[in-house]
Amino acid sequence: MATADRIRPVLEEGLAGGELVLEDVTVTPAGRRRVVRVLLDRDLGDVESVSTPTPPLSLDEVAAATRVVEDALEASGVLGESPYTLEVSSAGVGRPLTAPRHFQRNVGRLVTVATAGGERTGRLTAADRRGVTLEPAGGVPETLAYADVDRASVQVEFSRPDDEKES
Repeated sequence: MATADRIRPVLEEGLAGGELVLEDVTVTPAGRRRVVRVLLDRDLGDVESVSTPTPPLSLDEVAAATRVVEDALEASGVLGESPYTLEVSSAGVGRPLTAPRHFQRNVGRLVTVATAGGERTGRLTAADRRGVTLEPAGGVPETLAYADVDRASVQVEFSRPDDEKES
């Protein structure tokens, strides 16, 4: 069993009952040390539908989660005596959207979705257990089932049209 596979249940147990969920864990060798990278995201729970943006993780939340993760790793002894470097962060916009919870956490963002019918970019306005609603700029909202989505990713925006109205 790979080290990351042994670590995952330890971290999931340590984070249980909190507001964060374990997204991914990787362990890579770095000389005599190992680098343990833990990606977290906000836990939305078992919701039917999301139509409002979810706030990103704050630095304070990541710092608090780092202490929880570190305590869980130390208490379990799953990493043994070998030294390691722990990196804890949010999943970030670069990760692909592959599960309904990923789409739900990114409502309000600009996304690109590829389906068998082609690629489209638009604002993710809603996500539920069955699919997403994508609103292209100046277009008609379109609902896509998750089964029809081949790949999807969040697009980085330096300024949003809504931001200009607030100024």
